[in-house]
Amino acid sequence: RKNYFYPDLPKAYQISQYDIPLGINGYMEISLPESKEKQRIRITRVHIEEDAGKLVHEGDIAFSSYSLVDYNRCGIPLAEIVTEPDFRSPEEARVFLVKLRSTVQHLGVCDGNMEEGSMRCDANVSLRDAKTGALGTKAEIKNMNSFKAVKKALQFEVDRQKKLLAEGVKIVQETRHWDESENVTISMRSKEEAHDYRYFPEPDLLPLKVDVEIIDEIRKNLPELPEARRERFIKNYQIPRYDADILTSSKSLGDYYEKATSLYHNSKVLSNWIMGELIRYLNEEKVEIE
Repeated sequence: RKNYFYPDLPKAYQISQYDIPLGINGYMEISLPESKEKQRIRITRVHIEEDAGKLVHEGDIAFSSYSLVDYNRCGIPLAEIVTEPDFRSPEEARVFLVKLRSTVQHLGVCDGNMEEGSMRCDANVSLRDAKTGALGTKAEIKNMNSFKAVKKALQFEVDRQKKLLAEGVKIVQETRHWDESENVTISMRSKEEAHDYRYFPEPDLLPLKVDVEIIDEIRKNLPELPEARRERFIKNYQIPRYDADILTSSKSLGDYYEKATSLYHNSKVLSNWIMGELIRYLNEEKVEIE
């Protein structure tokens, strides 16, 4: 049990895996659009915990006269993925999230919809000392509801910390809220350390034991993942890697392309139309390809 008091957690503790998570020491490889080199992002752990409620504010969080609490998602299990501090730019974080979303979509784990909250991202931002390489004090950024918002919020926070350090101001460890309307991060509260949570074993749940045989069976029956699908698109449809990257960034977009190629056989013209007119229309109407 992870103990803390906050309005979104009515029972004042959260059930979470701590000592024995589902997985440890993994990684995901990414590459930026302009680079062919792959960068390995280490994954510290993947663990299950129960979701908390959602605070809803009237207008701007900093000036809201009241807050409402939506408990509809409270208690629902979620998988939390924790990465090592391997990102060197907001763009790398965005690319990682796009690939992660595509992966969980292809696995059938999650629809990856950030706007609806089924996939969320909290990001810790700290600047590295140019001489020693040591990471500075971190700030956690919340309320980023799209890939674009993640990139903008992280860039703002990097610039904010740079400015403070240049002025000789000490960075404080805190949680900050991304304000989409103003394009700024706003201080919410000081950040608790792990020992503040007073962890102790959950007495009402038995341990979950996953045998090696079960893991091997799952591994043998994995569906086609985005990277393999991308290579197949390049080979079978003779389209550039850039096109294949975009078409496999979302499972539903890749599915749409494959169905469309059975009706219209000029695969390059089709990919151009999807990446241009169709995606532009979807963005303007704020709808998904589904």
